[in-house]
Amino acid sequence: MIKPWKKVGSKPVGDFRIFKIRSDACINPRTGKEHDFYILDSVNWVNVVAVTPDQQLVMIRQYRHGSETVELEIPGGMMDPHETDPVATAIRELREETGYEGENARLLGTIWSNPAIMSNRTYTVLIENCRLKHAVDFDGGEDLATQLVPVAEIPQLVADEKIGHNLVVSALYYFELWQRGIKKA
Repeated sequence: MIKPWKKVGSKPVGDFRIFKIRSDACINPRTGKEHDFYILDSVNWVNVVAVTPDQQLVMIRQYRHGSETVELEIPGGMMDPHETDPVATAIRELREETGYEGENARLLGTIWSNPAIMSNRTYTVLIENCRLKHAVDFDGGEDLATQLVPVAEIPQLVADEKIGHNLVVSALYYFELWQRGIKKA
């Protein structure tokens, strides 16, 4: 049986605006030995599965500095420190990044962003009947292009690795499960 490791100490290592790093000293329950682990603390994130009335997903293309690639993704972003409702954050992010608004926004799923080294969660929010209603409102670090993609093409785009962001693929899987009636929203 796998047991939780006991944390015996924790200290901050650095603050890098969008995340903080801490070092946790933990005891291995199997060996009794202490090990240090570095954890990234970040605010929670949201991903938005935005569907138009004619069954297209509102998607974006943007440059990603970590991979140095332009990625096809769904809208989303970090929850502001004062935000506690992922659905409200998703509505805000969709409007800011794409100018789209929709109806019946609701939580579709929640995952740990990367539980090996990160403490935050990523929420997937479904918004239906999305229509372009506003101009975009990018923050200073964004440069995005909106693209509508037929829902029917999404599985092949993932299979062909045209969509390569792991959290986006997870969100799209939640959407697939919802479409098949397996996942409730």
